[in-house]
Amino acid sequence: MRLYLKGERCLSAKCAIERRAYPPGARGQARSRRRISDYGLQLREKQKLRRTYGVLERQFRRYFAEAAHTPGVTGELLLQLLERRLDNVVWRLGLASSRAQARELIVHRHFTVNDAVVDIPSYQVRPGDAVSARESSRTLAPIVAAVAAAGGRRLPAWLQTSADAMRGTVAALPARDEIDTQVQEELVVEYYSR
Repeated sequence: MRLYLKGERCLSAKCAIERRAYPPGARGQARSRRRISDYGLQLREKQKLRRTYGVLERQFRRYFAEAAHTPGVTGELLLQLLERRLDNVVWRLGLASSRAQARELIVHRHFTVNDAVVDIPSYQVRPGDAVSARESSRTLAPIVAAVAAAGGRRLPAWLQTSADAMRGTVAALPARDEIDTQVQEELVVEYYSR
C-alpha cells in the first residue's frame, strides 16, 4: 500500500484520497443540490441546542414547556433556563473545562450553592446564588487545571467571580445578548409549535 504525501495525486482515475463535494452513489450529485426543508432547519437548530447543553430530549421538552408558559419571549426564556443550569454556570465560571466535566464534578459533590452541597447538574441557580468549589475539592487536578486554563476567558456579565477564582456569584438573569450560544432560538420555537 502506497502512502501519498500532501499535494501528491493518485496515478489512477479513481482515487480513494480525492474528496468530492457530493455524497457517494449513483444519485450523489443529484442529492447534493437538494435544499434542506424548513423542518430540517428547525430540527437541526433544536439538536444543536440540545447537544450544546448536554440535555436529553424529554428534559429539553420540559424546559421548552416551562419557557412557553412563562410570560415573555419563549426563545430567550428557553436559553435563559439552559444557561441557569448549575453545570453550565460551573463551566462559565471556569471551574470545569467542559459542561460534561462540570456535570461529573457536580454529581461527585465537589460544588456548593450558597454553602450547601448540590449534586444535581440541572439545578436552576437564581440571582444572588453563590457557587463555589468545596474546600476539600479546591486542590483536585481537574478543577485546578480548569481554573488555570480559564484565566484569560471572558466571563459573562451576568456572572461575577471572586479574587480566589474558586467562587462565583450569579449577579442577574442572563440577557440574550450576553449568551454567546450560536443558535437561532426562533427556529426551535417554530419546531415545537408545529
